[in-house]
Amino acid sequence: MSSKIVGQPGVIEALVPCVEMFQAGLAPENRPVGVFLLLGPTGTGKTRTVEALAEALHGNAKSLLKIDCGEYQMEHEVAKLIGAPPGYLGHRETQPALNQQKLAAVASEKCGLSLVLFDEIEKAAPSMARLMLGLLDRGILRLGDNTQVSFEKTIVFMTSNLGAREMMREMAPEIGFQSAVPIAPEEVAGKLNKVAINAVRRKFSPEFVNRIDRVLTYQPLGAASFAAIVDHEVEHLQRHIVARLGSRAFAVDVPFAARQWLLENGTSVEYGARELKRTVHRHLTQPLAAMVTQGCIGAHSCVRVSVGPDRQSLSLRVGRESETFGSPFPSVLVVEKNRELSEFLDRQMRDAGWDVHTATNAVEARRIATKRKLHAVLVDADLQDESGVALAAQLRRANPQLRAIAMTRKELGHVEEGLRKAGGVAILYKPFAMRDAMELVYTQLREPALERFEDSPKAA
Repeated sequence: MSSKIVGQPGVIEALVPCVEMFQAGLAPENRPVGVFLLLGPTGTGKTRTVEALAEALHGNAKSLLKIDCGEYQMEHEVAKLIGAPPGYLGHRETQPALNQQKLAAVASEKCGLSLVLFDEIEKAAPSMARLMLGLLDRGILRLGDNTQVSFEKTIVFMTSNLGAREMMREMAPEIGFQSAVPIAPEEVAGKLNKVAINAVRRKFSPEFVNRIDRVLTYQPLGAASFAAIVDHEVEHLQRHIVARLGSRAFAVDVPFAARQWLLENGTSVEYGARELKRTVHRHLTQPLAAMVTQGCIGAHSCVRVSVGPDRQSLSLRVGRESETFGSPFPSVLVVEKNRELSEFLDRQMRDAGWDVHTATNAVEARRIATKRKLHAVLVDADLQDESGVALAAQLRRANPQLRAIAMTRKELGHVEEGLRKAGGVAILYKPFAMRDAMELVYTQLREPALERFEDSPKAA
């Protein structure tokens, strides 16, 4: 699931123990295995989380029973969930949306756990929450014909956009001192969770909230998360081409510069991953479809994607499949005198697909920088032969397209701080989490003030 859901590690950590409890046979009796309410801004992966869990458990993202609560906004429409009782017109013709057969159909031989998703629960009529009280507490739902449906082997998910507007104001204040001061991720997470809990308590009754095992608040996506989503979308596009075209399939090569362009034009804090998917669809899938219908792409060929000269669009060129193009991941130089830390950074970044080069001193770093096309450099501020901040600033002067980050355990002195600001060098305090380092690299690479790397002989 970690490879499918990006930017939400806390959510996965909450779901895995629940599944393990079921697999061990220690799930509670006479109630669902778990009841989760997923909150957060739109496009952060709430529904995708349930689909990814279904794919992990059953091998198919569609192996879940999804109830779109937008279809039950009127009080009388809620009856469609359980069917009409005897004596009502259409009793025999009305099939309930929730029954034992449908629950069993979304389980599999691989796993007997069924997933039920009530999508956008806040849009349903109030009687929906009252109807679910017995389901969430005792794991039993009584249908209109008086038969019972057992939810003992299910995990119940509810998604909601409650508090989304307040969350957006917390993430991007429009007025006041906070609008000019960046907020720490930990502080943002705490504020969003508080906003979400308050919104839930205002909307639902205490007895309904008390039957929820965990309220999981999704955090806004960062630069590294958006970059991972672009990688997923490009991989999905390639699999889609192979599955649909068969023997007429072709390869699509999207280098790092083109992916950065998609990030610049598709990243939206307000709309999350959906805006990025629409950008990939508009600037990659649709132009490729036009080329296929015009007969411009032959079978087993390779379409090279690059940024146009005006940087307003992407350029697609058909080449041979055997052609080698640029890496889709950033190339990073790590200059660190501590070999253990250097090896750890090297291993973690390579696992993410990055092209990593390492050096222990300034002389070695300059030699690598002159021979390699680098997107970013992480430099220990306290190198043995000279100041790491001065080295980072010098490398940036030689190549303004390079992004530089200085790693330090302490506050910099006045001289080094002046060099850092003048040279446009970012700072990363040790100790740091690996995801924080990668997030900072992606954030620096997306800075709009400087030109991006282009995959051209001149840049190389």
